[in-house]
Amino acid sequence: MKNKKLQSMVAIGMLSSISFILMLFNFPLPALPAFLKVDFSDVPALIAAITMGPVAGILVAFFKNVLDWLFSGSQTGVPVGHMANFATSILFITPVYLIYRKMSNKKGILFGLAAGTFSMAVGMSVLNYFVFLPMYSYFLNFPAETGNALFKSIILGILPFNLIKGLLLTSVVLLMFSNLQSWIDKQRAYYQ
Repeated sequence: MKNKKLQSMVAIGMLSSISFILMLFNFPLPALPAFLKVDFSDVPALIAAITMGPVAGILVAFFKNVLDWLFSGSQTGVPVGHMANFATSILFITPVYLIYRKMSNKKGILFGLAAGTFSMAVGMSVLNYFVFLPMYSYFLNFPAETGNALFKSIILGILPFNLIKGLLLTSVVLLMFSNLQSWIDKQRAYYQ
């Protein structure tokens, strides 16, 4: 029992480190707001979730954001962007975990990734509308968008960004899944 706990802690630490490094290689998408950047740091968090359970995936997402905040800081002094990234990770990996747990095959991972993309896009649109964009306005001390302007920012910026990010993450995971499926199944059997 202790050995398994230690191995899971080491695996979470390693996946968090890989996730943090992947977070450094972020890039904006053309024609979308420059502050929205795509990175592939959710892939290790997703691997942790589907092999060791949702808590492991959430911990990897948490630690990558803490590490990035410690190393790069934030514009506001308050890690609003890191909180948003953490919420994005949870909204993406949770549906994938739940669906893959029921259907542990390529079809299950595909449905899970589609549900994760949808959950992330819709969830982050709502959270940005009510929480994160108002927080940015408050901490950066600039006038907040309201009403139609805010709604337009969500529909033309946040929503398409998260859909594209979800599609990119889905592509990467599906490319990896063919080669990793037997390893994932072994890890799941060991940790669960």
